[in-house]
Amino acid sequence: MSMKMRRVLHSLATALALMAAACTAAPVQPAADAPNTGAAAPEYVIGPGDTLDVFVYLAPELSTNGLPVRPDGRISLPLVPDIVAAGQTPSQLASDITTRLRRYVIEPNVTVMVRAFVGAPSQQIRIIGEATQPRSMPYREGMTVLDAVIEARGLTRYAAGNRAEIVRRNASGTPSHTIPVRLDDLLRGGDMTQDARMQPGDTLVIPQGWF
Repeated sequence: MSMKMRRVLHSLATALALMAAACTAAPVQPAADAPNTGAAAPEYVIGPGDTLDVFVYLAPELSTNGLPVRPDGRISLPLVPDIVAAGQTPSQLASDITTRLRRYVIEPNVTVMVRAFVGAPSQQIRIIGEATQPRSMPYREGMTVLDAVIEARGLTRYAAGNRAEIVRRNASGTPSHTIPVRLDDLLRGGDMTQDARMQPGDTLVIPQGWF
């Protein structure tokens, strides 16, 4: 047998062996989709003091930027005076404005965007007492005591930080219970066990020290 014929037979045998191995190998299973463990965050609820941008498609004369929500929770737009905004989500308010504009505009398309956030009172966090800047602030998902204290610019020199308390309200709005928080241990000692999670409607009370 010639050398050329031997090479051809060797190549053919190698190819057959590779084909047989491929047929006997276990089939590759498609990777399963990773489970979606993230929970959807609740949609933002508009509150008094928020600033809104209202855009009416193809109607710039009806659109408004930097529109404040009044203390009574209402806003006023061209052709739509005194509409209640507080307590609604931006999409709900846009739907409400759309319904009212149908009297004057054919198929209005309305978008509401929140430019500056304060939030509904039930969704706010309050810090009172010996904070450098006592204030109310909108609740953010995952907000903690440390986040709130940072936004309030820390404690005054007279604060009794280790006697601070979180006043947590129940669904009816009345105080349900208090949670002690040792702010001095958190801020000066780095004790992260004191960095409690805040909930919408919580009030952080920082008392004055006794001298």
